[in-house]
Amino acid sequence: MTVRTRLAPSPTGRMHIGSIAMALKNYAFAKKHGGQFILRIEDTDKTREIEDGINEIVRALKAYGLDWDEGPEKGGPYGPYIQSQRLEFYKKYAQKLVDEAKAYYCFATKEELEKMRQEALAVGKPPRYNGMYRDYPLEKAKKRIRAGEPYVIRLKVPKDQEIVFHDLIRGEIKFDSNEVSDQVLLKSDGYPTYHLAVVVDDHLMKITHVMRGEEWISSTPKHVLLYQAFGWPMPTWAHIPVFLNPDGKGKMSKRKGDVAALDFLEKGYLKEAVLNFLMILGWTPKDQREILNLDEYVREFNPADISHNSVIFDLKKLNWLNGVYIRKLSDAKLKKRLKPFIPSGFPEKKLDRVIPLIKERLVTLADFDKLTRFLWQQPSIDSKLLLKKATPELVKKQLKLTLEALESLDDFSDQAVEQVIRKLQEKHGWRKRQYFMMLRVAVTGEKATPPLFETMSVIGQEEVVSRLKEILNSKNL
Repeated sequence: MTVRTRLAPSPTGRMHIGSIAMALKNYAFAKKHGGQFILRIEDTDKTREIEDGINEIVRALKAYGLDWDEGPEKGGPYGPYIQSQRLEFYKKYAQKLVDEAKAYYCFATKEELEKMRQEALAVGKPPRYNGMYRDYPLEKAKKRIRAGEPYVIRLKVPKDQEIVFHDLIRGEIKFDSNEVSDQVLLKSDGYPTYHLAVVVDDHLMKITHVMRGEEWISSTPKHVLLYQAFGWPMPTWAHIPVFLNPDGKGKMSKRKGDVAALDFLEKGYLKEAVLNFLMILGWTPKDQREILNLDEYVREFNPADISHNSVIFDLKKLNWLNGVYIRKLSDAKLKKRLKPFIPSGFPEKKLDRVIPLIKERLVTLADFDKLTRFLWQQPSIDSKLLLKKATPELVKKQLKLTLEALESLDDFSDQAVEQVIRKLQEKHGWRKRQYFMMLRVAVTGEKATPPLFETMSVIGQEEVVSRLKEILNSKNL
């Protein structure tokens, strides 16, 4: 058997980071077994489809390096891979079930369906279709169709049957068919419901393993019944637990922050770090290590080892991993990755000297701006910080003597700056902590920066002198 997995997103919004996690698992499992990973677009809900939705999906998968073997832009032997281009398949197989008395035409109106809903709720039951057209004579139904009446096709769910399927993560799962409604297969507009389309497509595309979110467990009995009605072999199921919001409360959603896959890259997370993070959410390799690349994941991933518990989308862990990956990059590679995050106006000639200063402090690439702004823009000075543990008279004296010493330097390397500053401090007996902090604030406006002397050297003699003079001439003191 050739392993074939798939990702089947809907173009109804920006691609969720959870969809990248699902793509990662399906991609890895297929590659591990020398199989194929298929991308299929489920776009039958035209009312919710967004403009450019398919391109959003394609861009996100490419950005994370999860290339598909068959699907949009690639084609393949079982196309087309966009559901709205496959309507004839769904009509054909829905009609097949009607012809075999395994499905039926239903003419229930919106008003009748709402009445069923209210009646069920009134007696404390979940709202569901009551089967009013389940045994309606076929010839009468066809006559009404010829007359132009709108209709849907529903599956005739068997009564009193135990529905059993095996899940790789959760083991055997059972449902009572009496709790499954006669689901709609084909809507009145000729479009299939998700349930019909996913079963038909997975079968025709020879999907062997269906790995999807656990929210689809309750729908799986409907899919099992359809496989049985068609007489088709079922795929292997694996329902993956959902991610919880970073606060641990509820399924990760847009209401709790950004969840779009591309947003993470636009915020300065490295794709390798995000993928590594998604790999270890609810799964770990046998040796429990936390750092692994895509090739290693492909070799070691087994869906049966995924925890069946939901896991928190721990942003602190993601930030830590991203820092690890940033520091693994050479300065040259980091420079290339930083390009989109360097603000307009930054002096490019300083970049090679700046990168080693900030590399250890970067959490995301987007931190570059806040970590370097003082290097090329005049900072605002907090006089309280400037005067911390010192009198105005002392700070004025320190600034005046420091200014004179720095102006006299012919060499403004970090070693030369350090030598003159330390000599001043020792000569006048100034407290190191107070003096160096005062100087840091005066030059950068910040309490914490990269090493002070290297920072001053990068800013440059002319600019450092100018900043110190401005403070001496201001009313801050």
